[in-house]
Amino acid sequence: MNLANRITMIRIFLTVMLIVLLLFPFYMVNVEFPKFLLGTITVDVKYFIAAGIFAIASVTDALDGHIARSHNMVTDFGKMTDAIADKMLVNSTLIILTAQGMVSPVITVIIVFRDTVVDTIKMLAGSKGKVVAAIKTGKVKTTFLMLGIILTLCYNLPFELFNLDVANFLLVLATVFSIISGIQYYVMNKEVIFSKNENKEIEEIKLEK
Repeated sequence: MNLANRITMIRIFLTVMLIVLLLFPFYMVNVEFPKFLLGTITVDVKYFIAAGIFAIASVTDALDGHIARSHNMVTDFGKMTDAIADKMLVNSTLIILTAQGMVSPVITVIIVFRDTVVDTIKMLAGSKGKVVAAIKTGKVKTTFLMLGIILTLCYNLPFELFNLDVANFLLVLATVFSIISGIQYYVMNKEVIFSKNENKEIEEIKLEK
């Protein structure tokens, strides 16, 4: 459990905190978060706290990878937990915000579907000995997505005061880059996807003998 992996575990812990904060029925235990009126917008402090947690967790996403690469701390456990932590943080938050009517379900479905396809491609490529590295469009998608989620949790403030829907614009951009990067992952790895597994061929030859 090196430093990079510990940071990844912190992101998982923060994600669990975020999920509980957004979903737990606090009114049932007589806990209420302050609300105040900002212009014509009623703001719930709970979502600003959630935005803070999400922002800190997002920073750890870049931090653990940088530390692992620069200090030669890359491990199979780290790769696995990092991928799990990323999907837990972003996709769980997207699904919750969609259920609460703050994000379009179209955006969430496309992004979750794309992530499922890309993860499957990486798994198939890995089983055949090829490592699928992250691509620039995927990183751009993640950046837009995280910024869009943070702004959504913050009620699109301060842009909402000027009738500028920046939060939704960023989420739409993230969706577009999600589709583009998904197609790129497929095109770059389609030969590996449809190639025969050499290990399987060897096993079949042995069985025939």
